[in-house]
Amino acid sequence: MNTRLLLPWLLLPVLLCCAAPASAARPPSQSWTFTFRLENDLFANTDRFYTNGIKLSWISPDMDWFRDLKWLQKKTEFRKWVIRIIDILPFSSDADMQRNIALSAGQKMFTPSDISRSDLITSDRPYAGWLYGSVAFHNRNDRVLNTLEIQAGLIGDWSLARETQDFVHGLRGIDKAQGWDNQLNNEFAFALIYDRKIRVIRRTDFSGQWGVDLIAYYGGAAGTVFVNGDAGAELRLGWNLPTDFGTALIRPAGDTNAPTDTMDPRYDPSGRRFSFHVFAAATGRLVLRDIFLDGNTFSHSHSVDKELLVGDFVIGASLVYRKVKVSYAQVLRTREFKAQKSGHNFGSISISYTY
Repeated sequence: MNTRLLLPWLLLPVLLCCAAPASAARPPSQSWTFTFRLENDLFANTDRFYTNGIKLSWISPDMDWFRDLKWLQKKTEFRKWVIRIIDILPFSSDADMQRNIALSAGQKMFTPSDISRSDLITSDRPYAGWLYGSVAFHNRNDRVLNTLEIQAGLIGDWSLARETQDFVHGLRGIDKAQGWDNQLNNEFAFALIYDRKIRVIRRTDFSGQWGVDLIAYYGGAAGTVFVNGDAGAELRLGWNLPTDFGTALIRPAGDTNAPTDTMDPRYDPSGRRFSFHVFAAATGRLVLRDIFLDGNTFSHSHSVDKELLVGDFVIGASLVYRKVKVSYAQVLRTREFKAQKSGHNFGSISISYTY
């Protein structure tokens, strides 16, 4: 596939944001961070397996307590129930941490290797789509980020994956996939996710503003979409490292782009300060259930024998200028199912704007 047709459209939001006036961002207690993410295997000139993902996320300003949300100030029975739930969150009583709420919406799609065939390819992964929304509760300081996230959405025709891929392929003059009639059945699905990130090595400057840091993470998920546990680490090296928690892929609890404090270059009042760094990350995942490989939860559908252990190896670069952070990563994912002949390679772009 020719990526040159798509890249100008991906970079347009960056150019518009960078052209904005160089006014200082609000402090963390008042700032929202918006992130747009796109992942696609067109960056590796393939069209198979995990073929496309898109996600939009909004991270709220810092708050002392989750119950400080304005819409929870009205004295109603619904408010009482919500506060009861908030109060039992595992980290809700820690007075030394700041809190954020992240709202996200996204879509993922998966296809087999040969999208020209209309018959069911029993040895290859199912056609599948996932259209979802999520709410995440962040609890953090400059060293630790705890996240509890609830994802819920639709699988099957309801996910609109076929329509989305057909639209994009039509725009780019690519043959449409012929096997979507074999995709997973319609199903409402959900997952509960916990994730903990730790800045194992805080930013250590070794030459002026050149520095390095190391962020480790571990967590797990349970629900009808997936049941898994994962752990990994990200090493960052560059000029004036930002004070966020790294550059995450489209994954549960992956909203990490919000600045932690006013030392982040996005809060520089002059607007001239910038940051550039390269990063490398590795993640291992123990997969007990993956609906996109195991098939539908409540009905019979196509499925394949999944791999129990899956790894991601990531390398990329990130630029912060004024209030914008732009990152690109290339991802190598190991085999996800037994009959898969090789790993999978795809690219990930994220654009964040703090305002």
